Amino acid sequence: MKKKLLIIGASGHGKVVIDIAIKMNKWKNIAFLDDDPLITECMGFSVVGKTEDAFKFANEADIFVAVGNNEIRENVQNNLESAGIKPPLLIHPSAIVGSAVEVGIGTVIMAGVVINSDTRIGKGCIINTAATVDHDNRLADFVHVSPGAHLAGMVEVGKKTWVGIGGIVSNNLTITGNCKIGAGAVVVNDITESGTYVGVPARSIR
Repeated sequence: MKKKLLIIGASGHGKVVIDIAIKMNKWKNIAFLDDDPLITECMGFSVVGKTEDAFKFANEADIFVAVGNNEIRENVQNNLESAGIKPPLLIHPSAIVGSAVEVGIGTVIMAGVVINSDTRIGKGCIINTAATVDHDNRLADFVHVSPGAHLAGMVEVGKKTWVGIGGIVSNNLTITGNCKIGAGAVVVNDITESGTYVGVPARSIR
């Protein structure tokens, strides 16, 4: 753990990430990197360079990717990892993480989240505000579980799938990768084809 943290992405998601980083009280200095030249600060913290500058700061700072888009977040984090940079794990102090839970690098677990026992969460994931992930879940890399979404026990979620705000996934189900589960959708059957699913029960709108 280094004394400085650089957050890639000085927008809405970055605001929440920096709040978590501050509350974790592990870094003495925090700043942003962002590719928009019009953004010079965020939440009172300076933007000190662009995404590409992360590599020159690697020896002095931990670097976290605060980009909401799963595809972009994956690309940026993979580039960092290819250069030997391992983003930290950020967990809000109010989150409840059960026993035997494994979480990958570059994942953020936000305020009010509950993750129950024997769950595995991949790298670069977002477990957003007040979401719940119950026991024995398996979330692949770069998954986003939106605010207030709830995953019951024994759920598997594939890579880069996004569970929308207030979404519900019943127990013992599998959702394949590259899916979008709409806001308030209720998943009661396995989803085996990538696409967008909405409604109660959730149905494809391809």
